[in-house]
Amino acid sequence: MDRSLLPSTSQGRFCNARSRPSCVHRLTWSGLSSPTPRTADIICRTIAGERPQVVAPPAGGNGVQPGPAPTSSKNSVCVPEDFVLALGELGPINREGMNLPDDVFRCFGCTQAACQGPEGCAANKWRFEPDGYLREILTARVYDVAIQSPLEEAKKLSEAIGNTVLLKREDLQPVFSFKLRGAYNKMAKLPAEARARGVITSSAGNHAQGVALAASKMGCTAIICMPVNTPEIKVANVRKLGGQVVLVGESYQEAQAAAVARAAEQGLTFIPPYDDPFTISGQGTIGDEIMRQLSEPDKLDAIFVPVGGGGLIAGIAAFTKALYPNIKVIGVEPTGANAMALSLARGERVALSRVDAFADGVAVKQVGQETFRLCRQLIDGVVLVDNSATSAAIKDVFNETRSILEPAGALAVAGAKAWLKRHGLKGATVVAVTSGANMNFERLRLVAELANVGGRTEATLTTTIPERPGAFKEFISIALSSDSDLSVTEFKYRYSAGSTAQVLWGVGIRSPEQLTALLERLNGAGMDSTDISGLEVAQVHLRHLAGGRARSYTGHIEAEKILQVVFPERPGALRRFLDVVSPAWNVTLFHYRNSGNRESSVLLGVQVPPYDEARFESALQSLRGSGEEGFAFKELQGQVRQVFDQFIQ
Repeated sequence: MDRSLLPSTSQGRFCNARSRPSCVHRLTWSGLSSPTPRTADIICRTIAGERPQVVAPPAGGNGVQPGPAPTSSKNSVCVPEDFVLALGELGPINREGMNLPDDVFRCFGCTQAACQGPEGCAANKWRFEPDGYLREILTARVYDVAIQSPLEEAKKLSEAIGNTVLLKREDLQPVFSFKLRGAYNKMAKLPAEARARGVITSSAGNHAQGVALAASKMGCTAIICMPVNTPEIKVANVRKLGGQVVLVGESYQEAQAAAVARAAEQGLTFIPPYDDPFTISGQGTIGDEIMRQLSEPDKLDAIFVPVGGGGLIAGIAAFTKALYPNIKVIGVEPTGANAMALSLARGERVALSRVDAFADGVAVKQVGQETFRLCRQLIDGVVLVDNSATSAAIKDVFNETRSILEPAGALAVAGAKAWLKRHGLKGATVVAVTSGANMNFERLRLVAELANVGGRTEATLTTTIPERPGAFKEFISIALSSDSDLSVTEFKYRYSAGSTAQVLWGVGIRSPEQLTALLERLNGAGMDSTDISGLEVAQVHLRHLAGGRARSYTGHIEAEKILQVVFPERPGALRRFLDVVSPAWNVTLFHYRNSGNRESSVLLGVQVPPYDEARFESALQSLRGSGEEGFAFKELQGQVRQVFDQFIQ
């Protein structure tokens, strides 16, 4: 693809709830020679660490010489929601930076006088050399434990978006994550006596497994400090790999503090999960592999990399930009865990006041010191994606590979899709690093709920309908009659004694225009409807609360039958059902969610007076049948009905 067609414009928005609604900062750059935003332009709600915002002079010739230090170096604590980017937009980068003492890399717990200067760690000054990281990556020791992961085209996704998307399958590593590369390389570069004393680290997931496997391979002791609330499956996996698990602290930060303190007390070496030159170099071997696996690497347009602490993208950028500076290296973060995007925009490492743990593999409150320095110099920006877009990317990769990525592992795919779409690119070639597949099984339900919304193939709506017999059928007729491509995917309704009732429902869509036309039809018919697809809290909670107790003057609904109905998942099944049942009987409850199977279960409430039971049973019999077209009905009675009445009456 012609690189002159690639976008070079970025806008970053910082919202400050205490002073003004929002401030827009615009930045345009090409490559690394970008104008630098004045720090005063970058607004962030500071929860702690109030101090003067000092801008350091431009960096020296090697890009790392610090300027005069400010009087204080306490990092700001910011709210992730205060920084907003449009979907697919690259965040701005302050490449001069503020050069704060707290942003200079030193090994964990280092007190050596030689390392306390403005350049930080004195033992690894090779990192300032022009080819320092390139040399370390090419000589990194990772393949004792890691494989050269495949680089595969996502053919279905590529065809759908008109660009070539290549997946770098780090989810296929022995521990289902890239993390073992950096952990093993760091440990391999330790002196033999240090390995003999043992190593220690803190992690709640993938890094823990990488360190445990590396230690087992090298024959040394590895202590892994994990928060006490770590899922048992992750604890068991680390123990299975030979790690000695110590459960300590309520959070990762507390576990890390305990690990660093124990390292100092017992003479153990702390293995950082991302902020270490040798860890970064180990992750950088992924960039080396990508370039070797491409027949024409100079035709690659961009590499998308998930960002947590920054070790993975720093390593890939260090290798890629040394050999192919025209290839864009773009980070991808969740909107609720955007520490790198915020830090790059402000020119200093910030700490987030909280992080969204949906993509727990990148849920980091503060990026690393060395990773921040490298990203500030080398990468082209960071894209932010929400949880529904990440879930849609998990589904995309599943459709391609039948593998289920963890949310952090799918971030790069989500970011690539958003960036390509925003800039209207066609014919581009991009790589997305699928960094891991350590998915908690319990997370799958939420991912499935969010995936279709994120993929813009399903919309969640609320509609107000008249509360009278036949209104349900009328509503469905207006919604679906003029568009045969629409299908109801969810329906939550409960009787209301007032003149109107609220319905929460889902509909499968193929385009935004189709959804717009649907809303116009319903609103035009007096059935007020709203698209709530963008409200994640509605996806997570409201859909499970809707359709609860009946709002009845007497506290219960007379002559109400509650039935479990097996619905065939076939076009027209809902309308066929309503043609028989409505308006002959008043539907008082309808609770349905598409299950993805050939049949789905519906909880149905309907008022049937005693004198009309024979006719109602005859109607149900007409709907029953064998094979895929028939419905099945089972009335809730006895103790089962008593349990349901506690919540629906």
